Amino acid sequence: MGIKRRDFLAFLGAGAGTVALGSMATPKGVTMPFNMERAASYGGIGFNPVRLPMPLETGNIEAYQTFALVDDLVLPEGFTYDVIAAWGDRVGNSRFGYNNDYVSFLETGPNEGYLTVSFEYISGNTWRQTYPMVIGDTLALTEVHQQGSMDVFSLPQGNELKAKVRAIAEEMMIDMGLGVISLRRNGDGTWSRTYSSTDRRITGISGLKDGHYLQSTGPAVAVFNKTNKVGYEDGLKDKIIGTFANCAGGTSPWGTVFSAEENFQNQVYEPVMADGSSFPPSQKTFQIHEDDDHGCGNPLGLAGNKYGWMVEIDPANPNDYGTKHTWLGRYRHEAVGFFAQAGKKLGIYSGCDRRGGHLYKFVSQETVRNVKDKANSRLLQNGALYGAKFNPDGTGRWIALNAETPVDPVLPSQVSGGMVPLPNPNRQAGDIIRVTADQEAIAFKQQFKTLGDLYTGNPTEKQGAILIDAHFAANAAGITCTARPEDTIVDSQGTLYIAFTSGVPGSDGSPDKAVFQGPNGDSQYEHGWIVKLQERGNDPAAMTFRWEILSLGGEPATGGAGFSNPDNIELDQGGNVWMVSDMSTSSQNKAVPSRVKDGQPLPTKDLVGLFGNNSIWYIPTSGIHAGEAYPFGIGPMECECTGPFFSPDQQTLFLAVQHPGEIHGVRLNGQSEIRQFAMTIPDGTEFMQQRTVPLGSNWPGKRPNDPPKPAVVAIRRVNNQPIA
Repeated sequence: MGIKRRDFLAFLGAGAGTVALGSMATPKGVTMPFNMERAASYGGIGFNPVRLPMPLETGNIEAYQTFALVDDLVLPEGFTYDVIAAWGDRVGNSRFGYNNDYVSFLETGPNEGYLTVSFEYISGNTWRQTYPMVIGDTLALTEVHQQGSMDVFSLPQGNELKAKVRAIAEEMMIDMGLGVISLRRNGDGTWSRTYSSTDRRITGISGLKDGHYLQSTGPAVAVFNKTNKVGYEDGLKDKIIGTFANCAGGTSPWGTVFSAEENFQNQVYEPVMADGSSFPPSQKTFQIHEDDDHGCGNPLGLAGNKYGWMVEIDPANPNDYGTKHTWLGRYRHEAVGFFAQAGKKLGIYSGCDRRGGHLYKFVSQETVRNVKDKANSRLLQNGALYGAKFNPDGTGRWIALNAETPVDPVLPSQVSGGMVPLPNPNRQAGDIIRVTADQEAIAFKQQFKTLGDLYTGNPTEKQGAILIDAHFAANAAGITCTARPEDTIVDSQGTLYIAFTSGVPGSDGSPDKAVFQGPNGDSQYEHGWIVKLQERGNDPAAMTFRWEILSLGGEPATGGAGFSNPDNIELDQGGNVWMVSDMSTSSQNKAVPSRVKDGQPLPTKDLVGLFGNNSIWYIPTSGIHAGEAYPFGIGPMECECTGPFFSPDQQTLFLAVQHPGEIHGVRLNGQSEIRQFAMTIPDGTEFMQQRTVPLGSNWPGKRPNDPPKPAVVAIRRVNNQPIA
């Protein structure tokens, strides 16, 4: 594999800890061979890596000139998996949701416990195709799909179309949210459900009809309870209907589960008024879209400011339907990491998974006494939220998101895409603007001195409004725009690991071009980074930190570790990283017949197809092989593997397989096609690969023409020994 730039600099006598992301990447052409057959002993990993379409070793081109993908979860020899639950299976009085993401297992006794699962979104076309097959029901899907975009909220009560759309929106929302199921391990190592009284669903419409509203804590509650809102009033005060867009998450040391509401903007309108209140539901219309952008909040009359939070539940309490802790901020949450030590304040980290999103840290006002005490949940009711300011030299500091923080906007010239969204200077109108010239940002700074000048209300309401508008307030405060921070996890020593998925610009924004660079100084680098962050004095409440790269995505020939788009990460008991990739479905196996277009090399975003399907990786975090990546598994067709989580004895790796068949839906009669890929081996030698790519999926049933279904599996060794 490519030798890490860190080692190259060490050879020259330079200190890796003071080097920027871009300058730490491997220089092109500096490579070392990676012998797959020796990997089990070479890295001490205990398994023989699976064979990918991407060559990770120099030589043997003939073995890669043809490659056939299979529609299955591919694991190393000696490993197997069991399907625990799939979309449509019964859970309490509801069903197992769609596109399962974060998975948490909390042991309640030997060989038994609660599995908590997040359900992120529905894949429009495939969900619509397979809903009658899996759920056994019919909806007016074709009729409503043909209507296109609709403001159903504004239609009168009793309208026939409104009733049909509302029924569809409710079914969509039932397939999002959270689920708790009880499990037991059998004598042969397999896991089975026990269907206990704690099994339940918390959906996108919990509370709408059943009274199971979600609760909330923190300053935003003052905004929810205001009687003179500038914007929309849902009439529920601090009661919240449901949770949706539940993506990654985290398991607290005290035995509760946190689930992140990520792309909530697909269902409700994201920007808010200056007092933190919502725009009316009509601002986000409803449609049956090909992907996940449906606007379900429109027919259901949801207030947008109540979504985009971190939700905590206690799986063991059947009456707990979730609490949204507003001190953690409202943004496109992706995962949560806990830094909890007795005698210190509680630190909680989360990233905003959008292009140009930020890394955040909550610090509690009070200190932790007993790390395992469930009373620690109360620590989230008072504290402060901070955003990370990364410096190119490997240092950084935390900036508070409060009324006293000076306005010092991120400049468009600082980010690779040249655009920064800021709160609309016309504060009476609310919403946001997209700034593309530095002078606009400078004028914004001259108009508003502090974040408190941007928001209205008494001190508590103003703080609540800042937290509700956290992403745009963070841009106004100059907090670093980053490269889609998709996971945050803290090891036993207090080191924070962050998966930055992609560094290319998008319509939402883009990362700081001085910080997020590829191996050749490319400020629009697609393949991603895994970064380590250490607080000063190993203190969760520290206001400064240091950071460095652990592993770099990309092709081995250009210094990458062989993966693209790192996403969820899990730590084993040895402190090593297990990572799953998040290449977009449209990019997976997209043909690359040439690496040049119009005489210029293709940008990295056009090379993602080379990497094949999304995959599972093992990455040592210490020793001479730290940062090297070993492929452990390959996902089924058109899917994303998410939420890896180890059982306490390390014998089981729970994993969610999300959206198999997301583009082509049901794989009909074993259909496949052959595509061309201009590949390289680590020494830079190019060759053409013919790759057989199945179209659609029949996983997990795997019978001809089976509907693809998202599902959670339990991975284990055949001999039931520890995986890690």
